[in-house]
Amino acid sequence: MDSTSLSRRDENVLEKMKDPESNPLMAVLIDPTLPKDPNIHQPSIYERVSQRERDIVVAMQQLEMQLAGLQTATPASNPTEKYKTCVAQLGQLIAEYPQYASVRNNRAQALRRLYGDKMLSHMDDPTALAQGAESPEKREAAATVLSDLDEAVKLLTPKSIFASISPQASKTLSLSHTQRAALYHMTAKGLSDGAYLNIHDGRKETGWSKMDFEEAASRDFALGGRYGNEIAKGLAVATNPTAKLCGQIVREAMKKEYGPGFEV
Repeated sequence: MDSTSLSRRDENVLEKMKDPESNPLMAVLIDPTLPKDPNIHQPSIYERVSQRERDIVVAMQQLEMQLAGLQTATPASNPTEKYKTCVAQLGQLIAEYPQYASVRNNRAQALRRLYGDKMLSHMDDPTALAQGAESPEKREAAATVLSDLDEAVKLLTPKSIFASISPQASKTLSLSHTQRAALYHMTAKGLSDGAYLNIHDGRKETGWSKMDFEEAASRDFALGGRYGNEIAKGLAVATNPTAKLCGQIVREAMKKEYGPGFEV
């Protein structure tokens, strides 16, 4: 049998099957002496803004407990509407401090809780807090989530592979990538189940196929893992469509070699 030599491209593909972001030279440089947010250099301003953010997030957490029946709500209150008010307050904070990435990440997370991770399609999500939301409302929320996550990633990603990042910024960056990956992953699953997209025409994802969403999800999971989320790192490999396709090819080859009774 003639020996087969792999091209550099083939070797790169096989390497990325194991870990889409595997490269020992690309290790993230964490520096705890850096400002917690690279775009807010004055500690006093950062503490003031982050405290306002925390207050809103705590209020939202209490409302979620009420919605889950773990905390008693007053008879006249509407926790879902109050939750939307908190989201609006996060929006006000973003308007005042548009370069503060953490609040964008938190608003994206809050909107995901309101409308669910199937918000990029017309499928209903039983886990969403805002049940029965109309398509235009979900489409606006989805545009905001994607824009917030895009901007958070842009604001926090180091300018070069040799640049350092603070632990706080690394955590927020990891969460932003992971959140976007979750949305893309659930959208890909929805398309498999016959759903169709519910995304603003101006968004790049409008023309994406199921494979496009799968590949984008895998990339974002990998980057989420690179910046510290171990669960996201594992999901990057599990959701990588190239790895799944190559694995299927290997299984088929083994069946041909050992017969139809072969099982992996």
